[in-house]
Amino acid sequence: MKLFKQLLVAPAALGLVAPMAVSAQEVASLNGMSAVNEYMNQQDVDRFRAWESKNQVTSVNQFSDVQPTDWAYQALSNLVEKYGCVAGYPNGTFKGGNPMSRYEAAALLNACLERVTEQTDELQRLLNEFQSELTVLRGRVDGLEKKVGQLEAQQFSTTTKLQGDMTYVIGGVDFSNTGANNTIPGTATPARNGVSFNYDMRLNLTTSWTGKDLFYTRLRAGNFNNSAFNRGVGMATLDKASQYRSPAGNEMPNTVFVDRLYYRFPVGKEFTFTLGAIARNTEMIAFRPQAYNADILDFFTLAGAPGAYNKATGQGVGVVWKQNVKKGKPYLTASVNYIAENGSSGSPTTNPGNTVGGGLFNANSANNLTVQVGGRGTNWGVAALYRYGTCGTDLRRGTPMADADLPCNGNGATNIAGSNSLGLGAYWQPIKTGWIPSVSLGWGYSSLVQNTANPGATAIANVTQAQSWSAMFQWDDAFAKGNAAGFALGQGVFTTAVRTPNTWPIDSNFAFEWFYRFRVTDKISVTPAIFYLSNPNGQQATGANAFNNTGFLVQTNFKF
Repeated sequence: MKLFKQLLVAPAALGLVAPMAVSAQEVASLNGMSAVNEYMNQQDVDRFRAWESKNQVTSVNQFSDVQPTDWAYQALSNLVEKYGCVAGYPNGTFKGGNPMSRYEAAALLNACLERVTEQTDELQRLLNEFQSELTVLRGRVDGLEKKVGQLEAQQFSTTTKLQGDMTYVIGGVDFSNTGANNTIPGTATPARNGVSFNYDMRLNLTTSWTGKDLFYTRLRAGNFNNSAFNRGVGMATLDKASQYRSPAGNEMPNTVFVDRLYYRFPVGKEFTFTLGAIARNTEMIAFRPQAYNADILDFFTLAGAPGAYNKATGQGVGVVWKQNVKKGKPYLTASVNYIAENGSSGSPTTNPGNTVGGGLFNANSANNLTVQVGGRGTNWGVAALYRYGTCGTDLRRGTPMADADLPCNGNGATNIAGSNSLGLGAYWQPIKTGWIPSVSLGWGYSSLVQNTANPGATAIANVTQAQSWSAMFQWDDAFAKGNAAGFALGQGVFTTAVRTPNTWPIDSNFAFEWFYRFRVTDKISVTPAIFYLSNPNGQQATGANAFNNTGFLVQTNFKF
């Protein structure tokens, strides 16, 4: 046996016998030679082998005088059952309380060493048999260790990961006038077809120090400023269509800017807080109540209630409560957040017409207070969301009459004191994919609070109520695993009541969308889609100005 094997086994065996060892003088005083004779039976080696084989035990329970409460029970059990190198006395006892002579210790140690030698010899045989395979594996491990070391030396950060999301959009929009006027209402733009190739790039930096918190930074750039999908018709705007504006309000395509900057962290098991220098109210709620995720028209990402889910972005704080239940069980949620769209602005402002700047919690902050309550299960969800917005906020997507920014007229004076928006949404999706699609339904209502002391003369000042709705259907794994198909219809925010007595607004609009998403790889998808907008500018595009939009596009998404 090799020396290192002996060194490994000897301490274990001697550790067992050491507490029971006594000096030769003590053995003599306790009639030690008699004990040796009883244990050895005879000194002849061949006859000792026969005796050892006959008296060898396979379980510590075979000793009548060994109990589980004995202090060395576990050590003795390991030697008997793992190595099989402990024999008892012929009468079935171990006599663990008796002193052990050097002869007894030598016999025990010799038996254990020989048993371990048998096992290590078998192991050596296996090592020899699979030597070539082990050599290959050892080389691979060495190579991996080298690569890991190189990555650790060159990595950007031990706490931050970089993720990319690039979207290419090739498509066009047909402006088909039904009246005599051949311009887009409210603009001097001719109502002719437009085709463009645009991109939206997002670089996500996700940082975590505890594994549960998140510091999120997103850089973004794009060239949708003058695309075919951004020509004065809000309902034609795509979900992924970045548009950067300078502090003076000028559009600047192909400019990289910071799009998100916030820190999210848990408090206990049920609460999550978010503090953002650039945050979005719809990203500080528990969930969006829809299973439809085409990500084509922006309107169909807002759960049928653009006035409530208006994607207000700015400075603010939010908290989400999620009921702590067992995984897979339904749970309740609640969330509240505050966003000031002008929260980073000081005083005085550079915006024309205003003498008071932005900041937090004042009349020109463009304040958004959002509250959501809901419940979710494995394949369903339902939620109600309320948002209060002051001047400077908007109702996101709809007709120009209802969707215009709520104006602020200097020094905080406004003809619209604020808006109260409600969104009700629910979705259901089948457990197993098939012919039955997921169903997402949403409805929105907004009430505009008038400032009677400063009524103003803008079109939005005459609006008192607006509504919206959508119904969306999606088939996951359509024709192939990972693909998806869907159809959606609805109405963007449109006016349902005005302040003018005995006047009924004619402000309806309709939107339709179809898509099919091919999953090329886990990181690449291609989505052809078409949409149709019926009179998207509503009451402001009637008669000679009435028109419809038909759009088509191929959207390719790359993740890296």
